[in-house]
Amino acid sequence: MSNTVVRTDSPAPPPAEHLLVSISPAERAAFFPTSAEHALRSVATDIRVVAPDALATSALARTELAVVAWGFPRLDEEMLSRMPNLRLVVNAASSVRSLVSDAFWASGIPITQAGAAMSPAVAEMSLTLTLSLLRRAHRMDHALRSGRPWDDARTIDRAREISGAVVGVIGASRTGREYIRMCRALGAEVRVYDPYLPPDDELAAAAVDLDVVLSDSDVVAIHAPATAETAGMIGEAELAMMRDGAAFVNTARSSLIDMDALFHHVSSGRIDAALDVFDAEPLPTDDRWRALDNVLLTAHVSGATAESRARAGAIVADEITRFLAGQELRHRVTRESLERMG
Repeated sequence: MSNTVVRTDSPAPPPAEHLLVSISPAERAAFFPTSAEHALRSVATDIRVVAPDALATSALARTELAVVAWGFPRLDEEMLSRMPNLRLVVNAASSVRSLVSDAFWASGIPITQAGAAMSPAVAEMSLTLTLSLLRRAHRMDHALRSGRPWDDARTIDRAREISGAVVGVIGASRTGREYIRMCRALGAEVRVYDPYLPPDDELAAAAVDLDVVLSDSDVVAIHAPATAETAGMIGEAELAMMRDGAAFVNTARSSLIDMDALFHHVSSGRIDAALDVFDAEPLPTDDRWRALDNVLLTAHVSGATAESRARAGAIVADEITRFLAGQELRHRVTRESLERMG
């Protein structure tokens, strides 16, 4: 091992005096295991840990840096008035849409997020679902659990291998790119649709129109962000293009899909699906999707791994360190960039 000492010309940033960590206890423990907690304490002398449902005016009034996640109140004019010393918001989760407001953007306070930490986890789950659908694991599991004869379970539609399969990816996002890397490593032929893919991008050779992705793929996986532009982008006409026996995987957001149209095509048995996201969450116990034996369902947990949470905690500490040192934030979100982000 090398004994080289890495030196920096910049002194360590002075500790921030008032840092608020407002994340639910269970998630806070996941985001900040021992190593990440030490990193946070190295940049803050006064850390107040308050759950989102127990915020008090006294804690908010002193806050200079806020580390938040799901459940934190929207940063509207009223909330900002309670946080007059706020200088930075770091979202340990991904999307900041539920946090920001016109008043927040007008304040000029920077906001950053740790969504990059989840990309490998979501991509891996999407791959897991892809493999499960190709190998018909979901159908065999349903058959055996419902009491169907052994031979019936064994003779469900012949399984496919991912090697040589055509995988169509909608959205060359961070997660989409990681999913593509994984699928290619297993021998899949990947095609991608993303209208914002530049011609010199490394994925440009695999870029095709949306109708080609839908009609030519054995598996169609959604990895586009949920924006005004992508809302309902996959409807009845698009789903009808999918070949019989194809599989549909969505670990992005349900708002991209006409879920009634998808249910029609899946319940007919024409295509199979794996869904991690739904219009109604939590998914009601009597929801129609639960009754289908050619659907694999997970409870919006694709990004929730121990490793992804720890990565997010490390991003949070790094972003705070960079902010205090006057360096550029790596994961800053602006009003303009949010238009194309989930």
